[in-house]
Amino acid sequence: MSLFHWQVQQAERRVKPLTAEQLSDQDEDGDTFLHIAVAQGKRSLSYALAGRMSQTGSLDLKEHNGQTALQIAAASDQNLIAGDLLRHGARLGTRDQWGRTEFHVCAEKGHLATLQSIYRFLTENRQQADVDMVNFEGLTPLHSAVLSHNAVLRERRTLKEPCQFMSRQLENRRNRHRDCVRTLLLMGANCGAQDLKSGRTVLHMAAEEGNLELLEVLLQASSAWAAVNSKTFSGNSPLHCCCSLSPPRPEVVTFLLRRGADPGARNSENEVPAQLVPEGPAGDLVRRMLGGNQG
Repeated sequence: MSLFHWQVQQAERRVKPLTAEQLSDQDEDGDTFLHIAVAQGKRSLSYALAGRMSQTGSLDLKEHNGQTALQIAAASDQNLIAGDLLRHGARLGTRDQWGRTEFHVCAEKGHLATLQSIYRFLTENRQQADVDMVNFEGLTPLHSAVLSHNAVLRERRTLKEPCQFMSRQLENRRNRHRDCVRTLLLMGANCGAQDLKSGRTVLHMAAEEGNLELLEVLLQASSAWAAVNSKTFSGNSPLHCCCSLSPPRPEVVTFLLRRGADPGARNSENEVPAQLVPEGPAGDLVRRMLGGNQG
């Protein structure tokens, strides 16, 4: 018997006397015993409580922020507990008070281990989940992951001479968010999904930050090839977004052009991407790359 199974047996003895009413009882914050055990990372106790609550139909109770025990596991990156809860029948895709699913939370926070635990469960059990649900901001989990990766890049640029510890921390966060993007793509996330406020896809979001690393990752997905010339509600393509960067990013423009971006696409102001390029030597280079599509 493994240590974990022995710990589960001990926890089951402690939980056994609890009635269904006690298991579903919630404190002033809406937390059940299970919510608290998950937040504290007590895996064996969480396992025993989940086993009982799955039998009484209370496994997906929500606390005051509208989060189930599974969402608490995602928010605290308790990847092993998340897997246990799923095996006990916890439901994926529930929304909290911000409209976020477990996928949004993992994407925003860079909780790669938990996201991969969910993906592993779905793969092993030949199940699928809707990874394109939008939160109340109109964003899919893939949008959230790309925006979080962009934020790390911006933070890195604002630090002129970060210490070694801070550099390492930022690098780790950047890698986790990038791998969250990869995992969501493996789960079937759609690169062509538009956010509900501006109509941006993840390609627009990466392009407007000059995020070549993510553009390379995203354009490995088949859904991205169909979206490379998609337009926002104002008619801008990812190439429009990239060409408006200051300072210009010729390497990103080159990459998009090689992936099929249309330099002649016009937005709602009837502008082609070349008309948005800032002045200067680098801007002149970008305009030459765009060829005869100068407006």
